Amino acid sequence: MPELPEVQTTVNGLKESVVGLKILDVWTDYRSVSHVGKDNIKDKIFFASFRKKILGKKITGASRRAKNVLIHLSGDLTILIHMKMTGHIMHGRYKFDPKAKKDSWIALDEGPLKDPFNKFIRLAFTLSDKKQLVLSDMRRFAKVTLIEGKNLEESPHLKGLGPEPLTKDFTYPIFKKQIMMRPNGRIKNVLMDQTLIAGIGNIYSDEALFRSNIHPESRVAKIPEKNLKLLFPATKEVLKKGLEFGGDSTSDYRNLKGERGRFQAEHQVYRRKGKPCPKKGCKGIIVRKVVGGRSAHFCPVHQKLFH
Repeated sequence: MPELPEVQTTVNGLKESVVGLKILDVWTDYRSVSHVGKDNIKDKIFFASFRKKILGKKITGASRRAKNVLIHLSGDLTILIHMKMTGHIMHGRYKFDPKAKKDSWIALDEGPLKDPFNKFIRLAFTLSDKKQLVLSDMRRFAKVTLIEGKNLEESPHLKGLGPEPLTKDFTYPIFKKQIMMRPNGRIKNVLMDQTLIAGIGNIYSDEALFRSNIHPESRVAKIPEKNLKLLFPATKEVLKKGLEFGGDSTSDYRNLKGERGRFQAEHQVYRRKGKPCPKKGCKGIIVRKVVGGRSAHFCPVHQKLFH
């Protein structure tokens, strides 16, 4: 699932490419009987209303809250896209084939947009630059909805999210206060709890815990202060590095141009099961273990278990 760096990379691309453009049309093949009556475009009645409200609107900006992409429109409307497991947003020239049984939208330009991971187009906005803004989502898990008004934080889709870890206001005391709300929780799962800290997922939690010498199953209240003081900057460091390298494309994620991010080449532990620990002087071997339903990759030698 795209995490803070991948979502922010997408938002940065939107700011560069589509701000100021108008939405001329919108298409989707999302349909789900389990979403009937819900406020997202997988409900056909909601999509009809969604389409009517956004047609002709200008894209005025883009931002991020946690793992949500927010596309701001004229008329105090905001399209919220949560890319979930396999979703990513792209911008380019596409052709629609109404006779195609699948993959109805075909990228016209040679290059990254033709990457096989980019062909699962479920949502397409036709814009005034004669290009499309599309959402590729192989597993169809993504969420797309519309928020009306300026009070975005009061929307049920955003309400209750924790603070953003890369802001100047996110200090060590706030970090400690947030994670201590789950004193008996395992630190891997606590770091990924979006109501505590926004935007961290599997990849960056593994990498931050590696840098701070903490076993992912450690109970929060038992972790020594010195390790927490390592974890705080390590968390910011790996998120910033993820941004610097354009996100992580270990799986499906691609940027707005359909290109892969490069952070996967910087992994110390994530998806490195069976490989030697890269920490200088450590003779450990990276292992993978399911922690609270999520996979954790770590070195069992220098990452200490506090419980």
